Amino acid sequence: MNENQIDHNSKLYKIRHSLAHILAQAVMEIRPGAKLGFGPPIDDGFYYDFILPEPISSEDFKEIEKKMKHIIKQGQAFEREELNLDKAFSQIDGMGEPYKKEYARELAQKHGLESLTFYKNGPFLDMCEGPHVESTKEIPQNCFKLKSVAGAYWRGDSNNTMMTRIYAWAFETKEELVAHVRAYEEAIKRDHKKLGKELQLFTIDDEVGKGLPLWLPNGTILRDEIEKLMKEFEFEDEYQRVSTPSLTKANMYYKTGHLPYYKEGMFPFMELKESEESETNEAYVLRPMNCPHHHRVFASQKRSYRELPIRLAEYGNVFRYEDSGSVSGLLRVRGMCMNDAHIYCTEDQIEEEFLKVMKMHERLYKLLGLENFHMRLSTWDPEDPKGKEKYVDDPEAWEKTQDMVRSAMKRSGLPFVEVAGEAAFYGPKIDFQMKTVTGREETISTNQLDFAVPKRMNLSYIGTDNEEHMPYIIHRAPAGTHERFTAFLIEHFGGAFPTWLAPVQVKIICVSDAFVDYAKEINSELRRNFVRAEIDLSSDSLNKKIRTNTKAKIPNLLIIGENEVNDKSVTLRRYGIKEQETLKKDDFINQILEKIKTRSLS
Repeated sequence: MNENQIDHNSKLYKIRHSLAHILAQAVMEIRPGAKLGFGPPIDDGFYYDFILPEPISSEDFKEIEKKMKHIIKQGQAFEREELNLDKAFSQIDGMGEPYKKEYARELAQKHGLESLTFYKNGPFLDMCEGPHVESTKEIPQNCFKLKSVAGAYWRGDSNNTMMTRIYAWAFETKEELVAHVRAYEEAIKRDHKKLGKELQLFTIDDEVGKGLPLWLPNGTILRDEIEKLMKEFEFEDEYQRVSTPSLTKANMYYKTGHLPYYKEGMFPFMELKESEESETNEAYVLRPMNCPHHHRVFASQKRSYRELPIRLAEYGNVFRYEDSGSVSGLLRVRGMCMNDAHIYCTEDQIEEEFLKVMKMHERLYKLLGLENFHMRLSTWDPEDPKGKEKYVDDPEAWEKTQDMVRSAMKRSGLPFVEVAGEAAFYGPKIDFQMKTVTGREETISTNQLDFAVPKRMNLSYIGTDNEEHMPYIIHRAPAGTHERFTAFLIEHFGGAFPTWLAPVQVKIICVSDAFVDYAKEINSELRRNFVRAEIDLSSDSLNKKIRTNTKAKIPNLLIIGENEVNDKSVTLRRYGIKEQETLKKDDFINQILEKIKTRSLS
């Protein structure tokens, strides 16, 4: 959320905005000569940008917070003053704030302003449109906390001066602040980039490139298990699997209508060598999506209404040229593998097929213990002045397909909201929104109904009247991409995956080397049953082995000693459970095989 999405008249906005000024006042007291940038409220607090005569770090936060609380206690009034431009610029000159002056001149010229507003509290003066609280006494003493220091370019332009940005949290009550900070700290613990490194799941290598993750053995197991699960779901629902290349002629994306809409998000086009004139030197591209390839699979032979619906599925690699500043871990990448499928159906099959897609989502999420989700139906906006540029110009088709999708959503029984103006250019869209364990909302998958591209791609089937008809297409991806979905699961489980999903499902630890033969016997039997088992053969002490493997979040630790050898048993320590239990070896093997088969959450 940015500052423009916050209700400017709310009490919380006024508190945050006022605290930004109080922060600037405190910083200028401990760093005389500091120059001001911007200081807006944001979704969980506020920040302020400075040019500082000497650096500030988190070690200075205690002193800054103390000064801020002292300012609040003083009960400084926020006094508003509106000045004509001549007086305003004269005042800014007197403030000695070159960045404020630059911005003021731009505001006046761009918007034709005749005046500018200023707010003064105590000795602090700032050019600002407000609003603020009337007095600092309205701000609770313990409702804010400084969060971090970061670099930020003036006006967000990398060609400009680098400023120091101080972030802070702020809420109406101490209780809300404490809850938010606790959730933030939990999010840091669960951050998929942090856990990805600790658990050796993936790496980003500068030699390979930004946004191009390398999946390590442990991470590859995670994506393989999710892919296996989705393939089973798709097999049960009668999908047919296809495999298509990551490269294609650029012209195909003009036919579908994706270009020029998506050109900025695509890697540069590749021109053929002159010697390949049989191809007329046409450009090729790395595909940003699988859709056109699947459409050509559908078009590879004549189709009859008797075959429909045809459901084509593929875990296909796609490539998108994300801005380097937005690339982050597995959440925003440039190369990804998508759980894609396209359903080609008749008009009277749309609602039922969309309902099945939603039920597949529900089944997947419940299996993974993900219950806090809802759907968002994105429709076209006929009132949008740029509507003809954003959407296919076919009002009748829009209304008809939106009604069908809306009806399927109601029948699903799943919660949903509706928003106008966010549809795909070729049809209505459903996003599945998931609330993370730390309270953040994420779009976990997207599904669309396409009534426009089939015509552009000349897709057809022979109907009951023996005439050609255009199919409708449902685009669906319940598990999104391997990258984004795995990032979500890492954070959801905090790296402590259930047995069926865990990279190492069983680690066998011997009390001493005398019991290694029995450990090998158990290990061999488990691996014959395709259980991912390992023996800890390190020279560490028993306690250190247990600590090391617990830290690695392995779900099942088997402790083997003399009693276990004599009784043909194992002592089981489950991750996150204090009590351990001893059971017969065969009983343990049967138990774990059942957990894996049923994909239990334990």
